[in-house]
Formats: sequence, structure tokens, C-alpha cells
Amino acid sequence: MQRLGLDGPVICYQGAQVRMPNGETILDHGIAHDLAMEVIRFARERDLHVQAYREDLLLIERDRPEAHEYSEHAGMEINVVGDLDQAMGPTTPKLVIVASSATLEVLLPEVRRRWTGRLIAATSMPTYLEFTSVKSDKATALQFVCERLGVPQAETVAVGDGRNDASMIAWAGLGIAIEGSPPEVQAAADRTIPGPGHGGIKQLADLLVGS
Repeated sequence: MQRLGLDGPVICYQGAQVRMPNGETILDHGIAHDLAMEVIRFARERDLHVQAYREDLLLIERDRPEAHEYSEHAGMEINVVGDLDQAMGPTTPKLVIVASSATLEVLLPEVRRRWTGRLIAATSMPTYLEFTSVKSDKATALQFVCERLGVPQAETVAVGDGRNDASMIAWAGLGIAIEGSPPEVQAAADRTIPGPGHGGIKQLADLLVGS
């Protein structure tokens, strides 16, 4: 945050936390340990890679290619632990299952039915299925930040391309989805823009400057 010159609150972990640049956490809605273990056991039974977090450490039980895929993308070091049950702590901000996009497309409806009303499940990338507390998503966190800063909902803009962005896009005064996003993301948006390398950023900038 310091390298980017940010001096306001930052939404982390799919909305599970909001932090200040000095490291202070001003919102924290983690997944309770017992509930997290339900997801972890579900993944174990299906030989799926699953990871949890504690104090910004990426925790895994087995050193698998999926862990390295996520680690390299997120820029986080892998920490192999003997048992997530013992290593995780009272809560984890989120859980992530990493698998092929085909596997996750089949899995998503099942986990949403299984934990409806108890967890939020959404893909952030085609190969990442993320779980957060029902109290936390990007829309809830954005609303919290806006209320703290005194920013009206009508003056907010949200842009995204993952299912985990859909609630935030729907809540914002102007919600924008990237072309090619899953249908539920585009359905939540007021409009779409092209993806990276196809003029989308310019369209967004022109839209904001002209509004």
C-alpha cells in the first residue's frame, strides 16, 4: 500500500477484511474454524487442493502444483503445515480451492447449495474457488468503506470480471463488468468494457472524466 501511495482503507481477502495503510484492521469477518474445517474436509475427500490463511500466511497441507500456481500469481510464500485444523487459528479470512476451470464449474453449484446461508462461494479466477463468511463480500466491504469516508453510494464505481465481483458491481452507483465475464457478473453490471489490451481502461477513463 505504501508503494502505491495509498492513504485510505483497502479491501482485502474478498471483503473479509478492511485495513488501513498502517496495518490496522478496521473490519474483520473471518470464517469460523469449525465451518472452515467443513470445507477443508470436503476438499480432502475429493483430493482437491485447499488453502487457508493466518496472519497473512498462505497455509497448505500438501505441496501440490496448484499451490505453486496460486503462490506465483498472488506473490505469496507457501507454508506447508501438517494439519490445517491445528495451524489455522480461530478464523481464516477465506478459503481457496484451486482446480481446473472445468472442475470448478461443476463444483460451484454444489458448494453453493451445501453452504447456502452459511458461506459465500464464488470464483475469482477460472481456477480459484473462494469461500468467505456470509458477513463478508466485496459489496459489504465497499459499503463499509463508503460509510466511513462519507462517500454516497451513487458516487461509487466498481469494475470486475469474477463471480466474486458481482455483488460489488451490483451495489456500486456505476457497476462495470469486463466483456467475457460470467453471465452473473455481466447481469449485475450497468455496462461492460473490453478486457486488458483492448481499450477497456481508456473507455473507463473517458467515462469517468466525462461524468
